[in-house]
Amino acid sequence: MFRTLISTLSTLCQRRNLRPVLLTLAVVAVLSLLFPATPLVAQGTHAEGVTAVVQSVTSQPAATENNISVSGCLQSILRSTGVYDMTFGGHWRQIIMVLVGFLLLYLGVAKDFEPLLLVPIGFSTLFVNVPLGEMGSAHGFLTLIYDNGIKNEVLPLIIFMGIGSLCDFGPLLAAPRTAILGAAAQFGVFGTLLGVAALNFIPGFDFTLKQACSIAIIGGADGPTSIIVASKYAPEMMGSIAVAAYSYMALVPVIQPPIMKLLTTKKERLIRMRQVREVSQLEKTLFPLLLVGLCVLLLPTALPLMGCFAFGNFIKESGAIERISKTLQNELMNLATIFLGLGVGMQMEADKFVQPTTLGIIVLGLLAFSLGTAGGVLFAKFMNLFLKNDPINPLIGSAGVSAFPMAARVSNRLGLEADPHNFLLMHALGANLAGQIGSVVAAGVILSIFN
Repeated sequence: MFRTLISTLSTLCQRRNLRPVLLTLAVVAVLSLLFPATPLVAQGTHAEGVTAVVQSVTSQPAATENNISVSGCLQSILRSTGVYDMTFGGHWRQIIMVLVGFLLLYLGVAKDFEPLLLVPIGFSTLFVNVPLGEMGSAHGFLTLIYDNGIKNEVLPLIIFMGIGSLCDFGPLLAAPRTAILGAAAQFGVFGTLLGVAALNFIPGFDFTLKQACSIAIIGGADGPTSIIVASKYAPEMMGSIAVAAYSYMALVPVIQPPIMKLLTTKKERLIRMRQVREVSQLEKTLFPLLLVGLCVLLLPTALPLMGCFAFGNFIKESGAIERISKTLQNELMNLATIFLGLGVGMQMEADKFVQPTTLGIIVLGLLAFSLGTAGGVLFAKFMNLFLKNDPINPLIGSAGVSAFPMAARVSNRLGLEADPHNFLLMHALGANLAGQIGSVVAAGVILSIFN
């Protein structure tokens, strides 16, 4: 009888493939005999039983080197899960930040909003908010990148070298008056300082002057510049500031057109500008050296940014070391961008990001960007009061923000909508490059305030 029962069970296990399950149960039974588990509280109703299990898991000591049991091992494993840490551990803010990380990935991949930065930042946001993952701990991978790449400003400066190697200052040199538009667009930076001061009157907001300066630099629409200023003056806000800066740069085609149309008339959008002159290679080669010279004499605090920018551009225009120029434009810039995004995302920990100041930064960043766009357009209209014979199309004034080259493309697109034969791209690129320089100058002025 007993043998028949064993034979039947064996045949059933072979047919149903239950041998692994039975072996696992056998191992658990042996372990339970060798290491008896601490009994749980007697369960009454179903609700009481659930409460007893939770109290047992949360109150009993986990397995240690000298106290090993099956229940202790299971408790240690349970306490090491992200689900337990986000619920019983009280770290619910991490759930919000994980969702923010997925949102950044969606915007970068599905919507094509600055994917080079938003994808690394999104993944880093996931990494640093994973419970017990410790990638943002004192010796974690992300902390290593932040301390040795962003905190000491290495990665933003490398990116500035790459940006310089991609720029062509020919349009700016051909029409020097567009440089004024780049300066006018920086009104968004300094105008936002007043907005930060006004926001401090609202309960829950208390920005210091250094934090206000770090937020205001978003108006320059220059990600690396925002990161450098924030890393010096408001490192606790750097994640929010960087995400706001790069998000608004990506949203240039959405934010700028309504402002440009509101501040210009149909007649102004139809203005045709004269063709720019040809710029010699010698002029392009000497221009970055002139930038460095002026920076040394007038604004030394901006030398790290301006110097790296000019260095990359000089390598490109000189043509003497084409291999290094291509490296700056491709491999080195790509590597720096990856690590910069990971380092910035490291600052998006739940405790730093989920607070009222983050909402204030996003609102003020939008204000700064909008003021910069409006400042460039309005100043172009002001210049036309004195340029009756050769007026400026105000649409190129919005390109004074340093979102290169997207802002210039938006100006050109709106010009073509008004007149299909009116090409403003080269003129807008001049203002756009001037804005790139203007954002560096604005950052240098802010950095010199506290020196």
